Amino acid sequence: MSFFSKIFHSSSFSPSARSLREPYDQRGQTYRASHPSNYSHQQQQQSYYGQGTSGGGGGYSNGYSGFPPGTSQDIIRSFEMVDRDRSGFIDENELQKALSSGYHRFHIRTVRLLMFLFRNPHDPRRIGPKEFAALWTCLGQWRGIYERYDKDKNGKIDLFELRDALYSIGLATPSSVLQVLISKYDDGSGRMIELDFDSFVECGVILKGLTEKFKEKDESYTGTASFNYDEFMAMAIPFLASYN
Repeated sequence: MSFFSKIFHSSSFSPSARSLREPYDQRGQTYRASHPSNYSHQQQQQSYYGQGTSGGGGGYSNGYSGFPPGTSQDIIRSFEMVDRDRSGFIDENELQKALSSGYHRFHIRTVRLLMFLFRNPHDPRRIGPKEFAALWTCLGQWRGIYERYDKDKNGKIDLFELRDALYSIGLATPSSVLQVLISKYDDGSGRMIELDFDSFVECGVILKGLTEKFKEKDESYTGTASFNYDEFMAMAIPFLASYN
């Protein structure tokens, strides 16, 4: 199972994100990170994350044999539309065009984060039909969450709606952490920060991805995990590199 599949098949409530409290230990080269006591292993009633494809029946189509059986024709057409050289692979700019036509304009920063999460093991700079189908399906499910928690239906998610949306998928993230996360989207106008779908996806996959990486080290769900320096950097840098 791929890293992103594990992220989107989690069945447990995740811990609230919390700042690292202990400094880097030069002797043991170990970070210890802990989370509040309400960190639990409670089962989710629903999963909002993708199975990799959508639709039912059918098979491969239009020469793109890399698509899993049952892939929606809409997904296949979206891929074909941007694969101008008919190579069977698309790069970040082509993915941005596909996502922007299917949803709305996606920032290249979010596209690169998605490319990392759905990376092709044979070519990290491009994704093929299999990765594209999984990415597209998962975005559709993120869209469902976004629309469900856009309570005032203004096409934007504010801090409180974001908190509730994340809690619904098991992320009990403190408001103080969310404030730091969404501060990147402050336009300096003094108005309340609100996120469009692109920014919502970016915030969601960063929090979900880092939480799942934490849980890999906290198999007993104690709210505490130990990392050596290399492990910590390998866990955090890919998300930060995409985020900045």
